[in-house]
Amino acid sequence: MFIHNIDPVLIRLGPLEIRYYGLFFVLGFVIAYFMLNYLVSKRHIKLTKDDIADFLLYLIVGTIAGSRIFYVFIYNWSFYSINPSQIIAVWNGGLSFHGGLVGASIAAYLFCKKKNISFYTLADLTVMPLALGLALGRIGNFTNGELFGRITEVPWAMKFQDAEGFRHPSQLYESAKNLIIFFTLWSIKDKKLPAGFLFWTFVTMYSALRFFVEFFREPDAQLGFVLGALSMGQVLSVITFIIGLIFIYQVNKGALKK
Repeated sequence: MFIHNIDPVLIRLGPLEIRYYGLFFVLGFVIAYFMLNYLVSKRHIKLTKDDIADFLLYLIVGTIAGSRIFYVFIYNWSFYSINPSQIIAVWNGGLSFHGGLVGASIAAYLFCKKKNISFYTLADLTVMPLALGLALGRIGNFTNGELFGRITEVPWAMKFQDAEGFRHPSQLYESAKNLIIFFTLWSIKDKKLPAGFLFWTFVTMYSALRFFVEFFREPDAQLGFVLGALSMGQVLSVITFIIGLIFIYQVNKGALKK
């Protein structure tokens, strides 16, 4: 068993703090920029480097807005309904992946419509750096000592500063989950696949693996278990998994008709 004693702050300059989490966040978008440029060029998609930068800006805004809206209304409405001024305080934490996915998808759709490009053309490429960025983000959660797992006695259990007992390092499980998704998508990206297949494969893989990993993660304190032994993250993952399977069937069916 281990003690988590990582200082989440890399550099302190007076009141200014540079945290590992922030560096992982920035690194994720830098990787996304260069990876998307590479993939767009390889697919001969008519987008410039400036277009890719604009696209990432769309995604950042859509992701933050969507993830915050979901968190406020689905995860913690009892708090925000009586503290509405805190809704915009995203710096205090409180984001939902599922909401971020919806927000990012809407933002990507609007960008593609503006550039007269098929949504799936970019969505199929974007999920690869997205999976890698999510893996980095979970490592950031680990350095922060947040979103820890449930109490356990496994040999690799960790004692986090703000948690009782030794816990599963579920942040690392989630990071590994996202790396599995990334390498799976990367390995099939050059195969002849119907438009949208990579995007919906990401959605189904993420949902299935998230559902499994949630059994090791401590449920949100304000919600606990919402459906029997299932957390809100698991309930949302079941929904997105079913949606993903339906659309994989649809894109494959559409490809067969051509």
